[in-house]
Amino acid sequence: MKTKNVWLDRFLYLIVIIVTLAFLFPFIWMLLASLKTQSQILSAGALFVFKPTGENYATVFEEYNYTKFIFNSFIVALASTVFGLVLGLPAAYAIAKHKQNGFAFLILIARIIPGISFMIPWFIIFTKLQLVDSYISLVLAHMLVGLPFIIWIMISFYENLPYELEEAARVDGCTIQSAFVKILLPLSVPGIITAAIMAFIFSWNNFMFSLVLSGDKTKTLPIAVYSFLSYSDINWGGLMAAAVIITLPIVVITLILQRYVVSGITVGAVKG
Repeated sequence: MKTKNVWLDRFLYLIVIIVTLAFLFPFIWMLLASLKTQSQILSAGALFVFKPTGENYATVFEEYNYTKFIFNSFIVALASTVFGLVLGLPAAYAIAKHKQNGFAFLILIARIIPGISFMIPWFIIFTKLQLVDSYISLVLAHMLVGLPFIIWIMISFYENLPYELEEAARVDGCTIQSAFVKILLPLSVPGIITAAIMAFIFSWNNFMFSLVLSGDKTKTLPIAVYSFLSYSDINWGGLMAAAVIITLPIVVITLILQRYVVSGITVGAVKG
């Protein structure tokens, strides 16, 4: 029986390794391609054996000024995440506390509706307000994606917090607002970090709203990638270097905060 369990464990480990490699291979290939010349990328024989070059990254930063696009993406993603948390955390707690399931369902519908449905109304509104190619328009548009997600994650989280904590704080003289800030927010840090990371990733990778609402001043990284695509040619090395630049910050942030993400998701998924 013990031998059978050992072989079963080995088989499961093998499955995990295969699945992990399958998920990691595109990122590894992208990273290796960013260090190759155009001819090396198109050569099947130079998949792993090649002479690395930093020319693609030099092109990205010197010729295409990707520092500006990184700054734009960071400002938009950070602002939309912060404002989404400011609005979403109290909303999620109020919905959880008062059992406003109907309102929660409306928020879910807003999350389910394809984002492309909002593009024309957003563009008309921001054009009338002369806010196209501004951070304000991009932040508000990206909040349309991140805010419902934040609310839905935190509703499940707050439903698991005992309301006796708020009652005890009220007995000690706290207002509802101060009890929420001083007692409930510190207890919900894992959920907040999870929601913030997810909202930041959605905003960082958002292509559609940035395509319509951004311009030369506020162009973000997903839009800037188009610089390497032309009618007759594709600069694969520069494209892969730009893709690494887009992906790497998210990977690093997720690896650093992964324990909070896991705990936030599991707490929000278990009742009682």
